[in-house]
Amino acid sequence: MKKLAQFVLAATLGMSSGFATADAISDAAMSDLRTSKAKARDEYRNPQQTLRFFGLQPNMTVVEVSPGGGWYTDILYPVVKESGKYVAAHFYVDENSNEYYKKALAAFKKKTEAGEKYQGATVTAFHPTKALDIIDAGTADMVLTFRNVHNWYMREGDEGIDNAFGAFFTALKPGGVLGVVEHELPESAENDAMQKSGYMKRSYVVAAAEKAGFVLEASSDVNANPMDSADHPKGVWTLPPRLALDDQDREKYMAIGESNRMTLKFIKPNK
Repeated sequence: MKKLAQFVLAATLGMSSGFATADAISDAAMSDLRTSKAKARDEYRNPQQTLRFFGLQPNMTVVEVSPGGGWYTDILYPVVKESGKYVAAHFYVDENSNEYYKKALAAFKKKTEAGEKYQGATVTAFHPTKALDIIDAGTADMVLTFRNVHNWYMREGDEGIDNAFGAFFTALKPGGVLGVVEHELPESAENDAMQKSGYMKRSYVVAAAEKAGFVLEASSDVNANPMDSADHPKGVWTLPPRLALDDQDREKYMAIGESNRMTLKFIKPNK
């Protein structure tokens, strides 16, 4: 039933956004640019439905914040490469950065070189206290972030969150879209849980975005998982794909699946 509902939602959103957009997103999601391993996670990440909900169009300038290895980039870049623009606001790296960040950034940049799969994509830097100019101010149609808000909060607290949403607001054109997907902590949980669990309260995320000037236009349950209690021994990393407890209660956590996630669409108001 869940998959049927998602199919209906996808069809509805696709029609409302125009058939060209629906086809572009579907073609990108099914293309050989993506590995079979990446496609297997679509069951939990629902990229086609998510991007249609956010209103992705092929002619947009899109900034993906902290794209990591490029799981979503494999879909976003092909959609906009011909008539739009893709910008990866990747890790900020300096002499004090650890090797993981340096190697991850270098690997991503390699993919933007001639003949590689993200050829011509733009790479900038984002850090919630050190690098906030992710694109020229007021030039992005859409800024997207997938499961990153908890990282900024756990490392930089309220200041980092305020800086991040402020940077996204500055980057967008009036009327531009900020799309956020994040692991969701129940509102009944203690606020302290956000500091270590990897889950964030929806009320906190919405308040941070509104403080920056955004308006919440819509929310979707497309990435919701009611089987996830958000209360696990090693936080969200207890669940797949990380399975931080290794084989301990593996079947239990595999049965739950990936985390319960909020999917929020914010708009920068027209002035």
